Amino acid sequence: MPEDDFPRDSQPVLLHRPLAARKGRGAVTNLQGRYETQAREAFDDGWAGEEDESGPVFRTEVFEEQARSILTRNASPDVPFDVSLNPYRGCEHGCIYCFARPTHSYLGLSPGLDFESRIYAKVNAPELLRRELAKPSYVPESIALGVNTDAYQPCERGLRLTRRVLEVLHECGHPVAVITKSSLIERDIDLLADMAVKRQAMAAVTITTLDPAIARTLEPRAAAPARRLRTIRTLTDAGIPVGVSIAPVIPFVTEPDLERIMAAAADAGAIAASYIVLRLPWEVNPLFMQWLEAHFPDRAQRVMNRIRDMRGGKEYDATFGKRMHGEGVWADLVRQRFDKAAARLGMGARSKGYAALDTSQFRRPPSGKTKRADGQFELF
Repeated sequence: MPEDDFPRDSQPVLLHRPLAARKGRGAVTNLQGRYETQAREAFDDGWAGEEDESGPVFRTEVFEEQARSILTRNASPDVPFDVSLNPYRGCEHGCIYCFARPTHSYLGLSPGLDFESRIYAKVNAPELLRRELAKPSYVPESIALGVNTDAYQPCERGLRLTRRVLEVLHECGHPVAVITKSSLIERDIDLLADMAVKRQAMAAVTITTLDPAIARTLEPRAAAPARRLRTIRTLTDAGIPVGVSIAPVIPFVTEPDLERIMAAAADAGAIAASYIVLRLPWEVNPLFMQWLEAHFPDRAQRVMNRIRDMRGGKEYDATFGKRMHGEGVWADLVRQRFDKAAARLGMGARSKGYAALDTSQFRRPPSGKTKRADGQFELF
């Protein structure tokens, strides 16, 4: 039909389909990062078939990165550690709630599907750590390993960066606290158990829900809840102190499981517990709402209303002292439930474990020498 035959007042019709989840991925879309200079909006022009309704396949790619520094120091009063180490940027576990997602924006990538499919491995992490510990000015304090992104995500099986970092800490008698959702931590029991005997190691396993169906969409490539409980038992039997991290607590989704998670973890041998209420900083907010629309459309509004109730009417409040546990009536109710369950089960606060780790046995590595991947030393 000639162009002039179209009515002059006609407008193109943009067809929007309901958001569809991708198998094995947490994020529903590749939402733009906040630093991108061009805005894009996807719409269905009617040509897509049923077979490609979910969009392109996002295969995992791992990129090697030469980091310039490896230890991160924080001054937040809300966390029980001052120093952390993360061997990876991005995380294939794909947890939709991950507060580290917005960091991919600094790379010019999306905090959505890019975050869980484009992973950056800090391949010089062990060497940088050794160099840091060798400095005469270095003062040892417990290092939290795998805080931003899981140090035991799938690519660690082949790259073994976390293993090599632990080898450096083990050699130097340096305390470490590991947090993970992966059973791969069991591979390193030989190092962790030996350090635990000297009060130089502890672990925390994150369990968000006991429902495997929810876990498959919430944190699709992490170990199943039952497998994580088995990991707690395995680590405990090896003499490693283990806590359970219930993070995040999501109203009407994972929140009903709070006491059951604590009881199951205690039965598996966990001696400490902690919890964090869902945090939605920056791009995590729209990504999480997309996830709700795709998986829990019947309760999405109810969930967000309760989150606002616990965040002073906002969807996120970064204020120290409030950002982890929230505020208001509903936040107080969660706190009371947690405290009563912890008292009943005899579980202490996980934060006390960091203080109990021993720094007095630290041995500085030889100054000016850096160990290579093959175990040999470099002088320069």
